Amino acid sequence: MAVLLVGGWALLSLGMPAAAQQRSLLTEDVDIVETGRIRLQVGADFFQNQRFGLSGLRGDLSRPVVLGLHFGLNSNVGFSVEGSLRDYLSIRERGTGAIPLSLAPGATSTSGASDFTLWTKIKLRKETRRAPSLGVRIGVQLPNSDQARGIGLNATNVFGMVLVGKRLARERLNLFGNLGVGILTSTVEPGAQQDVLTYGVAAIYRVTERVDVLGEVAGRYNPRTPVPGLESQAQVRLGARLRAAGFQWDLAGVAGLTRFSPRRGLTFGVTYEFKGFEPVK
Repeated sequence: MAVLLVGGWALLSLGMPAAAQQRSLLTEDVDIVETGRIRLQVGADFFQNQRFGLSGLRGDLSRPVVLGLHFGLNSNVGFSVEGSLRDYLSIRERGTGAIPLSLAPGATSTSGASDFTLWTKIKLRKETRRAPSLGVRIGVQLPNSDQARGIGLNATNVFGMVLVGKRLARERLNLFGNLGVGILTSTVEPGAQQDVLTYGVAAIYRVTERVDVLGEVAGRYNPRTPVPGLESQAQVRLGARLRAAGFQWDLAGVAGLTRFSPRRGLTFGVTYEFKGFEPVK
């Protein structure tokens, strides 16, 4: 338990955009981790041809340690901390940026801390025979990165979304989606912000008791002329999960749908769930 507390403190001091409780998807399911249990996720992301509008950099992005901690507080409330310990960029192109960078003129790589996100999820309604389950998720992204390194925003951002889910085909097929808003802080206009639409549609199909296949389309849409760093982004992910040796293993391919999304990528990881605490009665 002491290890978890230290790990949680370390996560709170870092930062990056969040993934979902259902690795390796970005879309969040309505379901809550069982009360008193902790879901620990460790993964890695590799993205090719990623553009950064704020710094003007383009290159291959690696996140070798992507972490997620998900706590089941009670039957309808969960808390999560998600992000990457450190991001690494192999620079292919240095375009015109909106901010000065603390990089040497001929530097071919850069790295920096990420912006972790804290989430609270509330399940509002269970699924019925005809109606889907409903929930809400609220999050805040912490400003722990250094934008001068070229791959972070160092800004506080707030997210809120509605979650919906439905199981079909004798519960072998899990369909779920998210729709919400992100209030993003501008890093080039003091005191300014831009509101974006966030969305995700995902499906998980249980092929066998051990194997799932999964896919999604997820991203954000900025209806205004975006300030650098707040451009629209979207991804398609297709992959599989395997349950073996007490762990859940996942692997997915990624394809970007916008100019500021990675051209292609790969994400993989492992999930382990265990009883972490006794709920207060």
